[in-house]
Amino acid sequence: MLLSIHPDDPQPRNIKTVVDCLRKGGVIIYPTDTIYGIGCDINSADAISRIARIKNVDVKKAQFSFICADLSHLSDYAKSVPTPVFRLLKATLPGPYTYIMDASKQVPKLMRTKKDTVGIRVPDNNICQRIISELGNPIMSTSLPNDGDVEYYTDPEVMFDTFGSLVDIVIDGGPGHIIPSTVIDCTNGSPSLIREGAGKWEGLF
Repeated sequence: MLLSIHPDDPQPRNIKTVVDCLRKGGVIIYPTDTIYGIGCDINSADAISRIARIKNVDVKKAQFSFICADLSHLSDYAKSVPTPVFRLLKATLPGPYTYIMDASKQVPKLMRTKKDTVGIRVPDNNICQRIISELGNPIMSTSLPNDGDVEYYTDPEVMFDTFGSLVDIVIDGGPGHIIPSTVIDCTNGSPSLIREGAGKWEGLF
C-alpha cells in the first residue's frame, strides 16, 4: 500500500492505519528528517528478521536504530546516561542525529550486537513522531538498501515500485532527503563522531 500522509498535519485516520499495521507485525517505509527509513515495531521479532532479509544482512549486523518520539524512552533502552551526554541529546534532539548508547536489558536480544549497544534517534518529523506516540513504543529502523540512485531515497513512488511487494506500507510524506543522520558514539563517556551527516558536529562542544 502507498499511503499519503500530510507532512505538517498528519491525518489521524492514516496514522491509525500505520499503527495498526505495526501492531500486527507489519513493515513500513516512512519519512524522517533525513532519508526515508524502513521500520517495524521493536517488539516484533518476525518483522525485525524480515527487514534483515530485505537488506540481505545478518540481523546482528543490520545497524538498527530505535526511533523515538522524545527522550522519555531513553532510560528504558539505554543504560545510565552521564549528565553531559544527556545535555547533548537534549540540545540536539529532535534532530538529524543518531546516538550510540550502551543497551539496557529491555533491548530485544535479537537486536543486540556483540558490542551490546543501541542507536537512539528522535527525528524532527511530524509523521514519524505521531506514529510513535500512537504506537506507544519506539520503531526499530534502518536505512533502505542502497543502490546509489537518488530517486530510490527521495521519491516514495519509486520506493513503492521497488519495495511494494516486500513491505506492507510505503508512506508518501513528501520528497525525502539524501543525507543520513550524523552518528555519535556515547559509549565511552566522551562523545565521538562516527559519521558526519545532516547534523552538524563542529560547535557541539
